[in-house]
Amino acid sequence: MVSLNPVQVLKNEAEEEKGEIARMSSFIGAIAIGDLVKSTLGPKGMDKILVSYGRNAGTVEVTNDGATILKSIGVDNPAAKILVDMSKTQDDEFGDGTTSVTVLAAELLREAEKLIEQKIHPQTIITGWRLAAQTARTALEKSAKNHAVDSVEFRKDLMNIARTTLSSKILSQHKEYFSNLAVDAVLRLKGTGNLQSIQVIKIKGGLLEESFLDEGFLLEKKVGLHQPQRVENANILIANTPMDTDKIKVFGSTIKVDSMAKIAELEIAEKEKMKEKVNKILAHKCNLFINRQLIYNYPEQLFADAGVMAIEHADFQGIERLALVTGGEIVSTFDSPGKVKLGHCEVVEQVMIGEETLIRFGGVSLGQACTVVVRGATQQIIDEAERSLHDALCVLAATVRNADVVYGGGCSEMLMAAAVDTMASTTPGKESVAAEAFARALRQLPTAIADNAGYDSSLLISQLRAEHALGKNTAGLDMEGGKIGCMESLGIMESFAVKCQVLLSAAEAAEMILRVDNIIKAAPRKRVPDRRPC
Repeated sequence: MVSLNPVQVLKNEAEEEKGEIARMSSFIGAIAIGDLVKSTLGPKGMDKILVSYGRNAGTVEVTNDGATILKSIGVDNPAAKILVDMSKTQDDEFGDGTTSVTVLAAELLREAEKLIEQKIHPQTIITGWRLAAQTARTALEKSAKNHAVDSVEFRKDLMNIARTTLSSKILSQHKEYFSNLAVDAVLRLKGTGNLQSIQVIKIKGGLLEESFLDEGFLLEKKVGLHQPQRVENANILIANTPMDTDKIKVFGSTIKVDSMAKIAELEIAEKEKMKEKVNKILAHKCNLFINRQLIYNYPEQLFADAGVMAIEHADFQGIERLALVTGGEIVSTFDSPGKVKLGHCEVVEQVMIGEETLIRFGGVSLGQACTVVVRGATQQIIDEAERSLHDALCVLAATVRNADVVYGGGCSEMLMAAAVDTMASTTPGKESVAAEAFARALRQLPTAIADNAGYDSSLLISQLRAEHALGKNTAGLDMEGGKIGCMESLGIMESFAVKCQVLLSAAEAAEMILRVDNIIKAAPRKRVPDRRPC
């Protein structure tokens, strides 16, 4: 009798999970990620303390921003990594909705787990979900309002969206002040939505309400020694070129000379080369020179003698943004002054904010450019304030591009869930069961908002569901009073683009994870020992 050994297809140490085990592994990982950030949802959400180890050991972050939390934790589960990547994409695209999209995807998978236990095939669930997502999107589009043609009403919408976004952040105590600041900054963009024109600078010290919007550009640098401290009608040459060759560098090279005089001659030759380069720069008729790299003492002295302000070691992001707002170009060679585009601004001066010295560029060519200076008592506070303000700016910029707005406070989710329930009641087959599960997952978002505020979510959600069943489509959660309120009168608004992206991204990510029936972990590559002779 011949014994048949099983065929080994995968390499040794490779791992494979099949069927139900693979599916359960995916579900558990994704649901755990959703539960991790669920408590940060809503205006009464809690914060997380993130403590780093390794290279940045001891660094502490306090945040309730979903993308920041998920970006900072180490995740090994493949399904959990999909949700983390989805949250990052939401953050990059719209800035807000990072927690909502993760929680919704996790709740969809929680519902899918129950359906699979009832022996409903994943493909049937996916078909029902697709019908539900389309119905929910249609309902959301019908409820959207657009006031783009009325500038007064549109500003009110932007203010309401900013207040709603900031109400769940560290800036909630000063949301009126920061909402005004964010709306003013975004409206200066004149509809372009180019957030590169808005710079955010964090300066430790002072109070949060001492933050302000400066209608210009601030560079975190100091003016060189013995140079003009103020320049009017500035012609700015922005460069990325070495200005540190006025001394001989002997690292990695050998110089053979027979006297010290020869070394002096070499140094003089180096100085002459640098002087020639400075003269080429001055030929551009600029009165302000900004360099990405260092400027040594000798060229700095030459610029001072010529009455030109020189700024060294400006970070690359800083000079890129400066080139954008002043209308200049970053150059590296100076042989053709006629082909170089200089930047322009009305005044350049050195200013003090707190204990920091900065250079202010006022009256820049790109008139919509501005700088937001964020103040705060500790580094953790100003970091979180900057993240909160960034979220608000991104959402407002998205609203300027697509002026449709919808109601917040769980109103839109209940509206979509009601539409999906109505669709499911007229859909034959098991797809209707999957659609009902989709509606239950949508209702989990307002449930989490109520739970995080310490209110009775079962009571509030049942009341809210009844209000929507009676046709009151503006009903939502008033978390200040712990009751049902009218979102229109309370001014709780959200961007349609953000809400729609949350719905579609969560549905697509949950569908992708639900399709999985096999997880294969490749065998680790073994290091080949070094057999070279000693």
